[in-house]
Amino acid sequence: MQKLILDTNVLVSALIQKSFPYNIVNELFVEGKITLCISEKLMSEYYEVLRRPKFAKYFDFVAKAEILLSDIEEKAVMYSPQITLDLLTDKDDNMILELADVCLADYIVTGNTNDFTMQSYKKTQIVTPREFWLLC
Repeated sequence: MQKLILDTNVLVSALIQKSFPYNIVNELFVEGKITLCISEKLMSEYYEVLRRPKFAKYFDFVAKAEILLSDIEEKAVMYSPQITLDLLTDKDDNMILELADVCLADYIVTGNTNDFTMQSYKKTQIVTPREFWLLC
């Protein structure tokens, strides 16, 4: 089973509209067809971002976010990175590369192509939701 790290922006997009992020989260993760890798730092970011008041304007966002966070807590595999990296311009996103390092993820899926400018980190491919969906 493929190991994925989903950037927070992918979860936000999945909760707002039915598109590639939605398909990845609902048809692959929720259905148990991929392994989602998380760390405590990433999980904290998921909670912090998905609970931002600005997203409450979207229909059922809060309720869907709570269900998704619960699914992640239950089904994702928790890792504890032991390294600290400083490779990305958005310093907070380095935690995703640190997680990829420890879990040996197959993919990092992100819509943030401004900060994730590389195509891979070690053996982990960095792709957009659309690119990942078309690969599977």
